[in-house]
Amino acid sequence: MCNLYMFTGAGLKEKRGCDITADTVCEPMEGFFCTDLKSGSCAAAQKHRSCEPGQFISKMGTASTDTECSECISGSFSNGTMLSCQPHTQCEKENLQLIKAGTSSTDVECGEKSSNTTGIVIGVLVFFLVAATIGGGVFLWKYHKNTKPSEMNKSGGAEEEVALNMPGKKNIVLYLNIG
Repeated sequence: MCNLYMFTGAGLKEKRGCDITADTVCEPMEGFFCTDLKSGSCAAAQKHRSCEPGQFISKMGTASTDTECSECISGSFSNGTMLSCQPHTQCEKENLQLIKAGTSSTDVECGEKSSNTTGIVIGVLVFFLVAATIGGGVFLWKYHKNTKPSEMNKSGGAEEEVALNMPGKKNIVLYLNIG
């Protein structure tokens, strides 16, 4: 009588069929390892462990051993399916800038370097605009300060000089800007 250890979903497959002298010999299916070996035949199998993101496969599982996982060291990453951790990309070496730092399970995110030229041009333009405004204001202030009201009337200005004479008081001169 044959002793058949194969059960649906048990992770086992037939290695050698039974005959009148020996029972069926089973072995783990691909991706499984034997957890109970009896008389040269695997009686129970378990699926190989999957490494987590941030870990790498330090030792592949076999028919008799489980997969072994190890943590990635700082500056490297693995999605859990790699045989070794990969170093994070060096954005600067690729003439890119760092957008997002990497973790033990993800690589860094790099992006195009933004040009500072636009900022510099805008800064220079704003500086000259402010300087021109201040310079123009100072020029107009000095021009009006040095120009007498009577000269302004001769040049087509719209100022009127009105003198108020009040008995017993100082004379008051008003300059009216009409217009």
